[in-house]
Formats: sequence, C-alpha cells, structure tokens
Amino acid sequence: MNGIIRWWADNPVAANLLMIAILLAGLVSYFQIERELEPYVEFPGAEVVVQWQGASPQDVEEQIVVRLEEAVSTIEGINRLWSVSSEGFGALYIEGDMDQDEAAFLQNIKREVDSISTFPAAAEPPQLRLFNSQNEMIRIAVSGDESVSERELKRFAEKTRREIGLLGHIPAVELFGVRGEEVSIEVSERALRRYGLTLGDVAQAVRSTSLNQSAGSVRTDAGDMTIAMRAQADTQEDFEDVVVRQLANGAVVRVRDVATVIDGFEQVNLLATVNGKRTILVQIMSGPNMDVVKMSENVRGYLAKQEGQLPEGVSMTLWEDAADDYRGRMITIGSNFITGLILVVIMLFLFLRPIVAFWVGVGIAVAFAGGLALLPFFNVSLNMISTFAFLLVIGVIVDDAIIVGESIHAKTEDGESGVEAAVNGASMVVKPVIFAVFTTAIFFAPWMFLSGATSEFTRAISLVVIMALIFSLVESLLILPAHLAHLKPVNPRNPVARFQQALADSIVWFARNVYRPVMKASLRQRYLTASLFMGAMILSIGLMTNGIVKTAFFPESESDQIAIEVNLPQGTPYDRTLEVLNQIQVAEKQLEDEINERTAGEGKLIENWYTRSRDNQVLALVKLVPPETRTLTAKETADRLRELIGEVPDAETISVNYTANWSGPPIEYVLNSTDLDALNEAAEALIAQLRSYEGVYNVVNDTRSAADEVRFDLKPGAEALGLTRADVARQVRQGFFGEEVQRLPRDGEDVRVFVRYPRVDRESLDFLNNIRIRTQDGREVPLRTVADISFEKGVTQILRRERQRAVIVSAEVVTDRIEEIRTELNQNFFPDFDRNHPSVTRGNIGRAQGEAEFQAEILTLLLIAIGVAYFLVAVAFKSYFEPALILLAAVPFCLTGAIVGHLIMDTPIGLFSYLGIMAAAGVAVNDNLVLIDYVHKLRAKGLTAADALVEAGTRRFRPILLTSITTFVGLLPLMMERSIQAQWLIPIAVALAFGVMFALLVTLFFVPALYGIGADIRRFFGYLISGRKHEAFSAPLADDTPSTLAPAE
Repeated sequence: MNGIIRWWADNPVAANLLMIAILLAGLVSYFQIERELEPYVEFPGAEVVVQWQGASPQDVEEQIVVRLEEAVSTIEGINRLWSVSSEGFGALYIEGDMDQDEAAFLQNIKREVDSISTFPAAAEPPQLRLFNSQNEMIRIAVSGDESVSERELKRFAEKTRREIGLLGHIPAVELFGVRGEEVSIEVSERALRRYGLTLGDVAQAVRSTSLNQSAGSVRTDAGDMTIAMRAQADTQEDFEDVVVRQLANGAVVRVRDVATVIDGFEQVNLLATVNGKRTILVQIMSGPNMDVVKMSENVRGYLAKQEGQLPEGVSMTLWEDAADDYRGRMITIGSNFITGLILVVIMLFLFLRPIVAFWVGVGIAVAFAGGLALLPFFNVSLNMISTFAFLLVIGVIVDDAIIVGESIHAKTEDGESGVEAAVNGASMVVKPVIFAVFTTAIFFAPWMFLSGATSEFTRAISLVVIMALIFSLVESLLILPAHLAHLKPVNPRNPVARFQQALADSIVWFARNVYRPVMKASLRQRYLTASLFMGAMILSIGLMTNGIVKTAFFPESESDQIAIEVNLPQGTPYDRTLEVLNQIQVAEKQLEDEINERTAGEGKLIENWYTRSRDNQVLALVKLVPPETRTLTAKETADRLRELIGEVPDAETISVNYTANWSGPPIEYVLNSTDLDALNEAAEALIAQLRSYEGVYNVVNDTRSAADEVRFDLKPGAEALGLTRADVARQVRQGFFGEEVQRLPRDGEDVRVFVRYPRVDRESLDFLNNIRIRTQDGREVPLRTVADISFEKGVTQILRRERQRAVIVSAEVVTDRIEEIRTELNQNFFPDFDRNHPSVTRGNIGRAQGEAEFQAEILTLLLIAIGVAYFLVAVAFKSYFEPALILLAAVPFCLTGAIVGHLIMDTPIGLFSYLGIMAAAGVAVNDNLVLIDYVHKLRAKGLTAADALVEAGTRRFRPILLTSITTFVGLLPLMMERSIQAQWLIPIAVALAFGVMFALLVTLFFVPALYGIGADIRRFFGYLISGRKHEAFSAPLADDTPSTLAPAE
C-alpha cells in the first residue's frame, strides 16, 4: 500500500485529474438524476378484484373469495393473504416474499385465477393487478358554480385528466370525488301490466335492438365496402325510441310508453365541494422513474395556458404540489448541510493548519460528488432521504481525511517535510483508516437488505453512506497525500496565523497536561473506570425501558393538511350524513372566526377546504397556510377542530389526522376464528379492555355495523304455481337492482345501461310486498302471496386473513403511552384472554407488526454484520481479543450516548435513530482502531502496555477529538432545526451527534481500561494453563516522568 500512496504523492497531476473527474461526474449526475419527494416503494404483491353487482357480502365470500383463496393457496412465496367481501365486490390481496420475481409471481397468480370455472355467471371477469403503491403528488381542484351541471363539470375534468396525462413526467392521473355515468330505464309496473309485458321483455328488446354489428364486406368493381349495422342507442332519445312490442293493430310499444329513461349518474349519494363549490379533484400520482420538479413545471405550465380559456363558471385551483414540499425539504436539509459544513471547516481551520483544513474540506466535496455520481447506477433518486444521508455522512467521511491529514501534519511537526512526510503520515494510519471504512460499511450494509415499507428508505441511506465512504477512502489515501506533499514545518509569521497556531497547540497542551494525567489515573483504577462506564450504559438502558426516554418507531411529522373522516352506520339516511357534513363545516367557520378575532383580521389559518359526503361517510380535507404564516401548529389546529366538531353520537369512527407520515393506528390486532360467535365475543372483550385505558381513544372494530336486510323465501305451495326460488329471486333482482342490458363506450368510460323499477318505487317496502311475480303460464301474483318476507340484521363487510374469518380491533393512543399500553396488554391482559378464547387466534398487524418484524430482522442482520466486522478486524490485528474490544466498546456505548442525547433534546427514539447509532459506531470504531493500531506500533518499540496506551492516547488525542467534535458540530444546525420538514430527521442527527461524543470518552478512557483488564485476564489464565506468568500490566509512568519515546514511524 505504501508504494501506491507514494506513486500518487509523487504525481500530483494524476491526483488532481482524478479529483476533477470525480467532481465533474458528481455535477453531471446532479443535473440528470431523478428527483422524488421520497423513494418509490414497490411491493411484491397483487390484488384480484371481482365485481358481482347486487350480490350480498356472504355470497361474495362463499362464491368468489373462498374460491380465489383456494386457487392461489398453492403458490409458493406467499407471505400474507387477506380479503374483503362487500356488497357486489370481492377483493383478494396477496403479498409475496420480498425476494420474489415480480413478473413470475404475477403470472403464477394469473394462471391459478384463470383456472377457476365456478364463478357465478353474473360475476365480472377477475381483474388482476400489482399492488398500487402510488402517492398523490399534485392535486388540482376543478370547481363549478351553480350554472355548471355535474355532467359538464365531469366532462371538463375528464378532458383535463387526459391532457395532463399527455404531458411529460406524468406517471398517472386519476379523478377523485366523481360519480360514474349510468343510463337507467325505469319501467312502470302499471305500464307493464297494461301491455302484458315483463321487465325481461323490455331488457331483451333493448339488448337486441340497440347494437352495432359488423357483417363482413362486399367486393364490388368500385372497391371493397364493409357491411355493418349502426343502431346502438347512445342518448336518452335513442333509448326512448326502442321498440318493445308490436301490437296486433299495427301500433308499436316503445320504451317511452312504459319507462322513463334517465341518462345520468350512478344512483349513489355524493357531494364534493371546495370552499362551497361542487368540485372534482384531479390527482397526479407518483410512479417509478419520475421527476417531481419537472412534473410540477409541466402541470403549472398547463394550468397557466388554461387561464382565460376555461368554460364559464368553471375554475381550476392548484391545491397541492409535492414539488413545493420537495423544495422546502431540500432547502431545509441543504441549508443545514451548508451550515454544518461551514462549522466543520471552521473547526478544522481553528485546530489544524489552514492548508490541511482546506484540503480536508475539499475531500468532503470529492466524497459527496463520487457518491452522487453512483446513485443512478443503483436506482437511487435525489430525494429527501438520500439528500439527508449526505448530511448524515459528513461526520463519518471527514474522519478519514482528518486522521490522514493530522498524521501528515504531525510528521511535519516532527521535522519531516515534502513527499516523505505525506507518504509516512498516510502510511502510518492506512490500516486503521481502511478497516474503519470497511467496518462502517459493514454496519450500514444490513439496512440495504430489510424488507417491508421502510426498505427503500434505509436502502437509500445505506447506499449513500457506503458510496461516500468508498470515495472518502480514495480521496484520503490517494488524493490528499498529493495535496499535502508540499507541506512545510509550521512557521507562523502574522498575528492570525500565530493565533491559529496557538489554538492548534492548545489541543496538544491539553492532551499532555490534562488528559495524560487523568488517563494514567484511570488506568491505575481501570476496574473502577470500566464499572463507571458499564453503570452509565445500564442506567441509560433503564431510562429507555422505563419510559423516561420515549420511543416511537415513526415519530410524528406534522403535515400542512388535516384530514377528518366520519363513518356512520351502514344504511344511515343521507340527510343525516349531510347534517354531519354541516356540523364539520360550521366548526371550520368557527375556527376561522376565532383566528380573525385573535389577529384582528390580519391572520389566516386555512387556505382551502374540501369536503365529500358519500352515503354514510364524510371526508374533509383542510389545507393550512404555510406554518411560518399561521399562529397554530397542525396538531393544535386538529385538536381545536375536534373540540369544535363535538360529539357525533351515531358515528362508528371519527378520525382527525394531522401527520404527514401516518401509518395506521399504533395498536391494531387481528383476531381469527372459524367460529363467528367466538370471534365477535373475543373482539368485544378486547375493545372493552382498550377503552379502559387512559390515553386510548377511537377504539374500533372493523366489522361494519349490521345493515337491515329484507329476506324472502317461498311459501309452502308456491311451487304449485310453477315458481322456483331462482325465478322469484331473478325477478326481484331485475326490479330492484336492475338488469344490465349493455355498456356504452363514452369518453373512455363504460356506461352501464340498466332496466329496473323507478327509484321512488325501489325505496318503498309496500311496493316490494306488492310487486308482481310472473309465473310460467303468464299469471301475475303479488310477492307477498308467494313468499314470506322478514327483516334481519345482515353484514355489510366480511374480512378474512389467512383463509379464516377475521376481525380487526384498532385504537389510537397518545404518543407517550404507546409502549406502556402494549406492554400492559402483553403482560397482564392477553394471557387470560388467550385462555378464555381458545378457538380464537390473534396477532399484531399494521404498525405493531411492522415494528416487530423490523426489530427481529435488523437484529439478525446486525449480528451478522458485527460477526463479519469482528472477523475482518481479527484478521487485520491477528488477535481474538482486540476486535471484541474495538467493536463491543463502540456499539453499546454509542447507544448510551444516543439515549442521553434523546433525553436532553426531548426527542423520542425511533427507527432512524438506530441508523444514527450505527453511524456513530462507525466513527467510534474508527477512533478505536486508530488508538489500538498506534498502541501496537509503540509496543513494537518496546514500551509496556500501560505506557503505550498513555502515549498513544496522548499522541492520537487531536485526531480522535476532532473527528468527534466535527461530527457533533456538523449536525448541530439540524438538531436545532424547528421546521416541520426536519422533525423526522432530527432523531438520527441526535443519535449520531451524542453517540460520537460519548464514544469519544469511551475511546479515550474505557477502551484503555478494558485493554488493561484484558491484559490482567490473559495473565491470570496464562498462569492457570501453563503455570507461567505473563508480563504484568504495570502502572504507567509517573506524571512527572518524561517519556523517552522517539516519534513513532
């Protein structure tokens, strides 16, 4: 390695060209790399959806979902299987193992689904698609005033959707808050009886008359001509003109004579508004290979062109743009990055020679540019995660440059100069630097192999860190020595230089006159020293396990939007739903009035307000003004809105969410059983227990409230009339749900055409009792005379997990009690619960399941990583003990520092805190390697272990101190950041910053003490085994005894 370092030090042109090439590669990559708000996450899974219009949830479960489950259950690599059965709709969700080949997995599912031949005839063909992991990037509100009809507004929204979809960098565009179109031919029972018709007659007439049919072609001398019938009805008038029957007198009965044709929308209740105007939302979604900035530019350009060309009464408002969030977060991270980098360089200028500090700072830029240049090759975009990783890695990569630069600087202070000082200084620390980079990379490598939703996030951070480390190593060992080859001994001539030299010398003075005596004392009392550090570690872990330091897997990050959702019982009258909607709108108005009163009309809180009411559900989205211009945080706003809305006594669930990273309720359990009664009983017991805890709210059972169900069955003797259950069920279905007779292609949408009874009749139980059932001989009898009609409670949704009926019980919990409640349930409630409900199995799902799987997975991977790192260092140092000393003194005590840091900063420990701990461990290992490697060099010169430790600690005090301080100072701006965009990043910065500061004490005191204790242990066991006494760990030189040690080479 010395020869390679010497070649580059002797060839500064090659070193400079390499540096320039790396910088240019990073610059080119910066302008070409994809830009995303956050990494795009793809799951190896699929969903199979089957529509069966008018079918009950029980029928969908039995005849659709169960058959799907049986078909796919034999496919290898399935991780989870769950399904939903609702009225007219069944969906099976299949999650595969993360290592699945996506195309092969999907093909296997398609093959098994296509093999099913027992679906009901009326069911739609199964639709198979990959999991949709798209997120909304841009939201446009298309609004219309009272002069704009619903159809006109929808037509314009569809046009907007198609045109935006043709723009560049647009993965997908969807409409939200829109009803599908439908043609309803509503037939009068009285008219049917007048003309002796049935609903089936009308349906068959429309089906056979309204059609387009190609009939081949005719070849003539003038050329070929196609033959076709073009008679498909499309408008209301077309359908009204369809002939149903021709009478004996030559007259015809048309549809208009027996029915009213309504060319309108699906008969569901829906009202969506923005600031009181009917609105359809146009949503631009995320996708792979996207650029959020260019996407925004294209959409904004489109909207600018539309100004002045909009139809009268129509307006378009850009409601949400992820590019604004992207720029805001990048500015936040970038400003903290620049501030941190400036602080690091200042620290280097203060305590190292300016020329050394300058080239160390350039080395940081080279490492960043190299990492940035490689990101596209690993499919990593420039997003807030990868950008933050560069900020995180400042403190890690600066270590290598500081250690090499300081070593070269020390050589010049010892009298060497030129290339020899550069080569000897770099060569002296080459082994610890190389192995420190490798071990740090090994610590981060496991995060690339995690599965689940967080995998793309941790993978991006790990790749950035590892790539930056590689280029940091190249810069430190190949480029930096060439730049410092012309370093001359210090000879400050001006006051500024003398001041800087005095500061630099102050560290050396402190090391010799303060640290050295203290370290000698700690070595004499090495067992006490080790006990104090072990006690600090145990105490810190107690702070976390006892809840003094809070934990939160994903700490909350406030959004600039509040989502309010109220679910009412199934079957709730729509008028009641509108009352709840009005209740929410009144609360919003009250809040705005409060803000106006508090700020004398000069303040503003709410920018836009979207509401949507649909049957039994109300959704409200409150868009807040930027945080710097409002007086309330998103949480305070959400809490106040919750108070102003007040009670909704008949609501099944009410949620008010203000976070940007909400991943479901913190407590969520799934209960499975084949015994439905036992399942419901167990669910009620769990719900009652959760509601008994303080701080737990919104406890819900996902089993929707039972809807009233009208059931009918044939009376005894009805078969004598030639009726069967199938006949009666078909005729009732025809009249109430309707018979679909065709689908019209219209503006890219399939418009269903139904024949049915008028809506006013379909809303009457009396009409149901008296509808006429046609017998096979043409007679008509009222339904009530041939069927018994009863009223029961029916289900509206059936969930299944792992091929069993399931109930999901979830609850919201105040943040600081989540772990406490989980522990209480596991220790004191579930043992009795499991005994009392033996036929019911339970498990965590959602957040708790993700956290448990993550902890188990990362623990295994980290143990493997530590094992690999141990092997690497053991081979390098030819020792079994020292790798354990270096590694075990790093990881646990970085955790200790991180816990103390989170306590001081009042920040909960979360997922990304552990990444910070691993980064801190990398710095600590680096420092430990530098210290132990120098001890080896001194031992080779004949010093005792104790004196070698003291001398190594004194001589390596400056680089060890600077690596820790620069890391802490570089992250200080981010730790002090209070913007919304930075809140979820702070835990990782706190963990790294405080971890390295505590690791500094570990390297300077605890590692030497353990080294001494290890020598004592080796001596003791050596005597037991061989009877020969090994060299004793003698007391170090007295404080006033000068060292005769020559400078180490």
